[in-house]
Formats: sequence, C-alpha cells, structure tokens
Amino acid sequence: MGRDDELQAIESALTAARAGRGGALFLVGESGIGKTRLAAAAADLGFGTDMRLLRGRGSALGPMVPYRSLTEALLSLLRAGGTIDFDALGPYRPILAGLIPDLGPATADRETGSLVILAEAVLRLTALAGGDRGCLMILDDLQDADLETLAVVDYLIDNLADQRTVLLGTIRADQGQALSLARAANARGTATMLELGRLGRADLRRMAGSRLGVAADEVPDPVDGLLWAGSGGNPFRVEEMLNGMIDSGLLARGADGWQVTESERPNPPSTLLRTVAARVDALEPAAREVLLTSAILGRRFPLAVLQAVTRLTYRDLLSHLRGDQAAHLVAPDDQVPDWYAFQHALIVEAVLTLLSPVERAELSGRVADAVEAVYPGLPGEWCQFSAALKLDAGRPLEAGRLWAVAGKRALTQGAAQSAVALLAKACELLAPDTGDRADAMEAQLYALAEVGGVDRALAMVDMLEEAGGLDPRRRARLNTRLAWVAVHAGRADAGLRLVAAARSLLGPAAAPVDTAPIDVVAAHLELDVPGPDQLGKAEDMARRAAVVAESTDLPAVACQAWQLLGALTRQRDPAEATALLERSRAIAVERNLPIWEVHALVRLGHDDALRDGAIDRLEMARDQASRIGAVTARYQAEVNIAMQLVLRGDFAEADRLTAQVLAATTRLKLVETTQYMFLHRTVLNGHRGRRAEMDAELAELRRWGGDNAQHAPRIHGLAGTFCALMEEDHDRARAECAAALRAEKQNPTTFHFAGRYGVDLLLRAISGDLDRAEFDVVTSAPASRLRWDRMFAEYAKSVLLGQSGHADEAAEAVAKAMALGAPYAMARHLGLRLVAPAALEAGWGTPLDWLRVAEEHFHRTEAATVAGACRALLRKGGAVVGQRREGTDEVPQVLRTAGVTVREFEVLRLLVNRLGNREIADQLHLSPRTVEKHVSSLIAKTGEPNRVALSRYGSTTVPL
Repeated sequence: MGRDDELQAIESALTAARAGRGGALFLVGESGIGKTRLAAAAADLGFGTDMRLLRGRGSALGPMVPYRSLTEALLSLLRAGGTIDFDALGPYRPILAGLIPDLGPATADRETGSLVILAEAVLRLTALAGGDRGCLMILDDLQDADLETLAVVDYLIDNLADQRTVLLGTIRADQGQALSLARAANARGTATMLELGRLGRADLRRMAGSRLGVAADEVPDPVDGLLWAGSGGNPFRVEEMLNGMIDSGLLARGADGWQVTESERPNPPSTLLRTVAARVDALEPAAREVLLTSAILGRRFPLAVLQAVTRLTYRDLLSHLRGDQAAHLVAPDDQVPDWYAFQHALIVEAVLTLLSPVERAELSGRVADAVEAVYPGLPGEWCQFSAALKLDAGRPLEAGRLWAVAGKRALTQGAAQSAVALLAKACELLAPDTGDRADAMEAQLYALAEVGGVDRALAMVDMLEEAGGLDPRRRARLNTRLAWVAVHAGRADAGLRLVAAARSLLGPAAAPVDTAPIDVVAAHLELDVPGPDQLGKAEDMARRAAVVAESTDLPAVACQAWQLLGALTRQRDPAEATALLERSRAIAVERNLPIWEVHALVRLGHDDALRDGAIDRLEMARDQASRIGAVTARYQAEVNIAMQLVLRGDFAEADRLTAQVLAATTRLKLVETTQYMFLHRTVLNGHRGRRAEMDAELAELRRWGGDNAQHAPRIHGLAGTFCALMEEDHDRARAECAAALRAEKQNPTTFHFAGRYGVDLLLRAISGDLDRAEFDVVTSAPASRLRWDRMFAEYAKSVLLGQSGHADEAAEAVAKAMALGAPYAMARHLGLRLVAPAALEAGWGTPLDWLRVAEEHFHRTEAATVAGACRALLRKGGAVVGQRREGTDEVPQVLRTAGVTVREFEVLRLLVNRLGNREIADQLHLSPRTVEKHVSSLIAKTGEPNRVALSRYGSTTVPL
C-alpha cells in the first residue's frame, strides 16, 4: 500500500537493465516500514520477465561475518539451476571459488588489491549470469553487512552502467557504513536511494481494510484513529496493532461489520511493546523462557542452541514455538532446516525490553556457553557472536580473546577490513601489557598491511613497541611485512625505514634465516631510489637472500630473490638471467608454489620475447594464471605481450589488448599494471606517428603517477624517437634518443629498449657521429643481444661499412638486419628507409629496391609521411615512381615491389591469356602502341627475356 512510486522506479530500473543500462537502487527506511516486502515485489517483477535472481542478506547473528550477504546471493544463483558457463570467467573463477567451493579450487594468491579483484569477479559473474535476460541481485539488511561486502557493493555500483544488472539493497535508516555508502552513491548519480516514508492516513486505512477483508471506507473510524495514533504509519506496527486489537477483543466482527468494543486509546510509543508483552505474558513459564532465550540469539536462531539452554526435549520445544501466542511472533525459517525466525526485527527488540539488565546479562552468559557446547571451536559467525554475548554477560576478557580469534580468521579468509575492525575490538577489551593484547595488535598490523593502510600501520608499530609482549624476531617479521606494503604503495621512504627498524631489532648478530626476508624486500626498495648505484646494491642483497633462502628452507623468499636477480643481471649476462629465472621456476614447482611458478613463467616469457621476439611462453603464463586465479599475474603477462605486439607492428591487436586490460585494471586500481599499459599505448601511438594521441596517453600515464625516472628512457627512446622518425623529423628523433640515454645514465633501470644498443647507433651512423671502434664497444656488451636492438645495430653496421667502402659487407649487413627484423614489420621497413639514402650516396646495395619495399609497407599501413619520403628518394635515385591509383591494392606485392603500375598489371593479366597487342588495346581502350610500351616496361621490371617468358611469369603471379 502506498508504494506505487517506488514500484514504478524499480520497474523502470529493471526495464533499463534488460536494455543494457544497469544500475543500483537502495530501499531505505526504519524497521517495519516495508523494505523487505518491496524487495520481494521487485523479485516478482524480475522473475516475471525471466531475469536471473540472486538474493542474500546480512548476518542473522550480527555484523562482521565476512562476505555473508555475497555468499548467500551467489549460492542462490547456483541453487536456482540453469546453465552458466563458469569457465568464461577465466581467472576470476578461482577467485569466486573462495566463496563458493563448488566452482572448483580457490586461488592461493594473496594479491594486493584482492578485495577489488573479488568485486570484479562478482561483477563479471552477474554479467555472465544475466546474459541477454538481465540479472537482479537483492541484498537485504545491508546495515548488518561486513565491510568487505560493502566494499564490493560500492565497486558494483560504480560499474553496472554498461551491464544488464540491477543491484537492489535494503538498508535500515540507522547511521552506519551502509547508509553512508547509499547516500554517497546517490549524490554522485551512480545509484538511486528510495527513502520509504510512513504511510499516509488514506493508505493506512486501505491497508487496514485489506487486512480486515473489507473496503477502506468500511474500516470503523475509531479503528482508523487508534491505528493512526498508535502505529505512526509504520506498516508492521499497523499489522501488529490490528492483530492485538482482534486478539484482545478490542476489535470484533459482528452482523454489522467490524466494531470497536472499548474506547481506550493506546499510548503510541508503547503500542508494539504492549502487544508483544501481552503475548509473552500469556505464555506459560517454559514457553516464556523459550521466547526470551530466542530473542537473545537474534532474529534467526537454531533449535539446537535453544534446546541446550532451556534443557527441553525437542518435542516440548516445538510445542512451545508452535503455540497460538508464540506463532504470532516466530515461525520456521524458510531457508535453513531446524532454525526458526522472529516475524520481524522489531519483535526481537520488543521482547528484549522485557528483560532487566541483570536478567539479560545472566541469560547472555548461558547462551554463550551453550553456543560453545553446540558448536565446538566456534566456527564461522559463531565466534564473534559468542564474543558479543560474553561482553553482554560482563566477561570482557573472554570476549576480547574471541574477537581476536574472529579477526585472525577474517584475515585468513582475505577479509582484511573486517579483520581490522574485529581486532580493534579485541585490543580494546584485552588487558594491557599482556601477550594476548600484543598478539592481537600484531594481527591487526598484518590486517592493515593487507588493506594498504601504511600510515595507520606505521603509527601502530610505535604503539606495539611501547606495549611490549612480542619478541624482537616477531617484531622484525612484522616490520618486513609492512615494508612489502610500502613497496606496493610506492612508498620507498617508509619501506626503507621499516627495513632499518627490522635490522635494528635483530641486531648485528642476526641469523641469516631472519635477515634473508629483509634483504629481498630491501632489494626491491632500492630499485625505487634514484641514483647510479642502486642496481648494484639491490643485486648484492638479492643474491645474499637467495643463497640463504635456499639453504634455510624459505622457498617463497628464494623465488622472490632469484626472479629479481633475473631482472637485475639481464643487461650484464642474459644467459645467467635466464638460468636464474629457470631456477626460480624449478623451486616453485618442487615446493608446490603455483603463484611463484606463474610469476617465473611471466619473466621467462618476457625473456624469450626480448631474446628473439617469441611470445609463446607469455601466452602459456597467461593461460596458467587464468587457471589458478592469479589475476594480476595474468595482466602482467599481457603487459609484456602488448609491448611485443607494438614492436611487431600489430597495432590493431595491441590497441585492442591494451584497451581491454585497462578497462579492468583502472577499475581494479592496479596502479603499476595500469601505468605499464598507458606507457605501451604511448609507445603504440609513437610508432604509428600519431603525436596527439601519443601525448594524450602520456598525460594519462602521468595522471596515474607514471612519469618517473623508471619510465623516462622508454618514453623518449621508444615512443618519442619513433614518433619523430614517422614524422620524418630526424633532428627531433636524435634529440629524443639523447634524452633517453641521459635519463638512463642518471637512473639505471632493469628495463630495455631505450635505444642505446639499437636505434641510437643507426641514427648516429647516418649522421656521421659514430665510428666503428665505438660501435664495436657498444655492440660487444651483453645487453646488446636483444633481437630488436640487434636489427638496428646491423642497419647501423651497414652504413659504417658502406662509408668505409665495403659495399658487399654493407649489403650483407642489411640482409642480416632484415632477417633479424622478420617479427618487426614497421621497424624493419623503417630501417630500410633510413639506410637507403646512405646506400644511394655511396653506391652500394640495392637501395631502390629497399625503398620500393618500404614505400609499399608504409602506404599500406597509411603512414603517408614516410611513404612520401620513400617516393621522393626513389625519384632522387632516378626511379620512375607511378602515382598511387585506385586498384593499387589489387596488384600482388611482388609486382608492386618491382614497380609495376596498375595499368601495367591490367596488361599483364590479359597477356597471360595469350592476347595480342590489338586485342589488349581494345579491351583496355588503349592504342596498340601504348600496349607495346607497357609490355616492354613489364619485361624490364620483371627481368624476363621476352614476351613469352613474361606471359609464363604472369601465370604464376597473377591471381585468377
């Protein structure tokens, strides 16, 4: 009654979602206002239009149960049946398996940002489940949801617009995280908050008439007045008052309809209490105890615990719950066998008011003890529920210990935000200067590390030092863990302070097994410290950590250290780098560390790509990461694949892949991966010669914090240099290359392709700034052995050889460069364009052929500036260059490379059919003399001796 506007809003949202415009709605109001009924009406609307339905609710026993609402909603999807291709979730299936074991093995990866990755997994599942039908997810009682669930809900709200999904949440109008979330989403326009007000007088009368089975105008005026005064327009209170009035005889049905038998007016604030109290007082003592104990357990309660407290037989217990009076208050739970539930949360509150503080404390203690007896070890939500009961019973130390256990469990489940809150409660209750409190504080610090709370964690470290209770080794391990958080947050300064604190705690005589984990994180931190010597420091620490880790059974530390060493040693010794990465992978396989195996595969795949341009192992790593749910590792593999696609000149696929990954990583706030992808898009547009787009992607890179010393060499050397070359601005290209080398010298990095060993050599050779002695020194360095760089080095070598009069060797160097450049289409042809002028001038090689090949490529790839430069050089070399006419693309490449024009190709195609000059002339509307000239030109360009041979040649090259 009275919810027509809200129903219309819900129906509009469902209609929009089925059309591909999803969104979120929140039903907000006080208890009893009708939120659950309205949500049920929404479910009926969704079901009626064949939408997929998911439904979950906040904890039945209280808040702080990680992922309760989400798990219940996802399980409801599985219980509903229907075909869903869960394999289509890719790496997100193992993520969801952490909540739904039926989906297979869960990921073992505790990745930074795992909560948002879970949210992305839920988002993808709703899209998959809905398909073209649409999906409706209803989450009831979000005010009781844990912080992790609310974080997932917040993520969903911001990313539903392009999906066929509606999220509908119900929230009690109490101040709290859920209500704040709904208001914030409503304010930014990503969700609609429907605040349910109390019923107006007319709607209240219609509701009463519906309950009494009469028209609204047949409801007696005194009844209307009593309901209006006593319920305040709250639908649940209206129902309870009507039931109470009928049960007490105040309202009776006679021959003339419903009549009020007394005129006493109820006291509005106590109406519900009086109704409930009257029902409870009408119960016999044993039944009354059952109801009071049930209220202590909450809105939903298990019969096993109730039986343990009351010591009634199962039969007697059911008899009391099913009695006439109790049946108005409780009913069997519709989802879980052997559980009952109060008809409404307000009834629970009303029943609890019948207990004095002393009675409630005593009963809470008895219920807490019964819960421990019925559920040994207090699994799941029972742990924090028992903690709350013991606090109500006046047993704070026991409560604190249980909050600590619940917090540690939440942390193990990946619910770090809930863990922080639970452990904070534990720390408040546990006695100071005790091992229990120090233990809880330590766990809270680990939880803060998981959620990235660097500043708060750093402040708590000092508090922990003051509290005592932890030995120096444990405190050192804690500082080391927090240092890793600083690494992921880009806080090198804070990380180094934590490393120093860990070393100080262990002292100068620390055992190697304790210092190895510190060394490996310190090595990673050194990479972010500007300066020329940090790579050497990092390598020394990583090597020390790797040796110790292998000898002291620290396999994860060994994997971390060997993989970092693989990156650090590549420039000095590529073979050693590969061997170190293989060693890391072998350890991971032997010790069953699948995440570290995938990370090793990613690095080995990158190693292959650098060495010879192959991406097979990178694709293998991507597939394996998907199978085990290592989402960030999958994206790291795709980062490297994307770079190789750019270098290969497969610009369309590189554009597609980088855009696809960025759509996910920007939502997931995976900062490092996002930076790399914007860097690669910067390089992509540089290689296309699209300066405006390159600058736009570079601005995005900077917006994500990526314009730092690590990226500068590639920004200049791989993006800026090639963009200038594609613009035929060679002076600017040399300036960009010089900037790249300066940046690399000031801050050496583990990254490649700044140009020192490749394109810089070629540009300097062309401009006369490079001699053979320096070339030999540079190309003898192990870091020069990457295929991309070797291609440009061979082009540079050809120029140097040509300048010194070694024509044959120069031509051989070009051939070698072209072979090395086989994977790199754009760069290979750009090299030909760059060396051709030097070859033309010095008279070596076949520069006109090279220019024709290059011009053909750049024309086909719509690089007009370079294609035009190639045509200009061809004309300068004395070659006849035809205009680019319609039909050029139909000419086979081998003929275009030979300089065959569209008209000559038309002549050749007819010549294959053994037509004479007159017949060809008639078909092409030319003169026989013109045809004769075209035939002579074709003989010269193809190198065939005569017309007959030309005809045979044409039969093998002209498509039928």
